[in-house]
Amino acid sequence: MKALVFLATLAVATPALAGTPVTLKPNAFDADGVVTLGDIFNGAGAAAGTPVATRTGASVMLNAAAVRGAAFRAGLDWPNAEGLRQIVVTGAASAGAAGSPASVAGRGNVDVLTWARSINAGEIVQPADLVWGKAAAAPADAPGDADAVIGLAARRPLREGAAVAARDVSAPQVIKTNEMVTLSYDNGGVSLSLQAKALSGGAVGDTINVQNVTSKKTVQAVVTGPGSAAVGPAAEQLKLARSQRYASR
Repeated sequence: MKALVFLATLAVATPALAGTPVTLKPNAFDADGVVTLGDIFNGAGAAAGTPVATRTGASVMLNAAAVRGAAFRAGLDWPNAEGLRQIVVTGAASAGAAGSPASVAGRGNVDVLTWARSINAGEIVQPADLVWGKAAAAPADAPGDADAVIGLAARRPLREGAAVAARDVSAPQVIKTNEMVTLSYDNGGVSLSLQAKALSGGAVGDTINVQNVTSKKTVQAVVTGPGSAAVGPAAEQLKLARSQRYASR
C-alpha cells in the first residue's frame, strides 16, 4: 500500500520537475548587447533575465544546442523541434529590417552556410569564417559543404550573418596587374621562356593578357602559378581541365 502511495506521489510530482515550455521568437533581438533568454524565447518568465551571450556587432550567431542547455539549466523547456543549428540575435536597431540576412536566418527552416564575421574583399576564407544557420531559402548557388569555399578569396565585402553563395568568392589571384611574369611555351620537347608584363590579374587557370617586354606584342596566356603563365598546348590543356572541373560542380 505504501508503495502505491509512493508511486502515485511520484506520478503527480514528475510533471512539476519538467521545465516551463517556451517557444523561440521569430525575430530574436536584444537592445543592450547582452543576450538573455527573454530576448530569445517567448514565455521565459522569471528566467527572462538570464544572460546567454554578448553581442558586439550588428548580430550574433548562437549555437542552438548551447542555448537549449542554458534554457534547461534555467528551468525552461525548448525541444527545438525544428532542428535548428544556429540562432541569430540582432540588435534592436536592425531587428525591424525584415529582409536582413540575420532576421531571415532566424526565422527560416533551410540549412545554409552563413558568414560568421564580416569579411573584406580579397580576404581568404578560413574554416572559422563559416557557420551553419537557418534561412527561409538558400541562394541558388549555395555551397553544400564548407570545403567548397574555404581557401577562396572574397570577391567583395561580405556581411556577417548573410547566407554564403558561390558567387561571393573566387580563386585567389596569384598574378597582379602590371606584375612581371615568366611566360613559358612547351611543346614536343621544345621549351621556351621569356619575361612579360601582366596587363591584368588572374588566378590559376585564368586567361589574361600579357605583353612581351621586348617586342611589345600582346598575347593571351593562362596563369599557371604565382608569377608564371603559359601559352601553347600546355595552356590549352590547363584551360580544358579548368572548364571540366567547373562543369562537374
